[in-house]
Amino acid sequence: MKKHIPNTITSMNLFSGCIAIVMAFQGAFIWVVFWVILAAIFDFFDGMVARLLKAYSIIGKELDSLADVVSFGVAPSVAVFILLRDYSFYSESFTPIQAYIPYLAFIIPVFSALRLAKFNVDERQTTSFLGLPTPANALFWISYVYGVQNISVANNVLWLLTLVLVVTLSLLMVSEVPMFSFKLNNLKVKGNEKPLLLIISAITFLSLWGIIGLALTILMYIVLSLIPIKRLDKSVK
Repeated sequence: MKKHIPNTITSMNLFSGCIAIVMAFQGAFIWVVFWVILAAIFDFFDGMVARLLKAYSIIGKELDSLADVVSFGVAPSVAVFILLRDYSFYSESFTPIQAYIPYLAFIIPVFSALRLAKFNVDERQTTSFLGLPTPANALFWISYVYGVQNISVANNVLWLLTLVLVVTLSLLMVSEVPMFSFKLNNLKVKGNEKPLLLIISAITFLSLWGIIGLALTILMYIVLSLIPIKRLDKSVK
């Protein structure tokens, strides 16, 4: 019986992602944020429960990736698609080609799937990551879309920025750029400088800017991952 518990939690991840997609099509971005975050919580706990119960399975591993494609690939991409579609439709400089550009948002699930497939067969990513994790990418996008939805839809600069970010973050997911794990190795500061700085940054950003702070936190995560650990050691001292 216990072997089915992790898969049930993973299925709740998938269920949450499906609801997030519906909310995105309805333009209810605050609920997209809620359901994707809930999916991320289920995604975190399914692995933890599997380890505690020693209920590993090949099916569970495959189910987890399938759920992640939906919750952290398709769901945020639909939100981005709706945002870009509205920007294109209401833009004063509307051209026929702009009607098709919003579909570039679906690059996100394509690269998310590639990222997950790569992760499943890459034995190097046991204690850290190579490339931006799909949940982190998803959290950026749901926060970003929620944060900019009230900005003038005719803002062409923001429209172009969104497209650049779609391409950049998608490529980052399948890159060989080392990204640190969110998990703390122990309760000491040494060896946990980056996760601790990220936690402090997240609390600060969320306190100051609310949900949009999630997007800023993910950007900080990327920046911290690019900084050599020796420099962080000196700054902590």
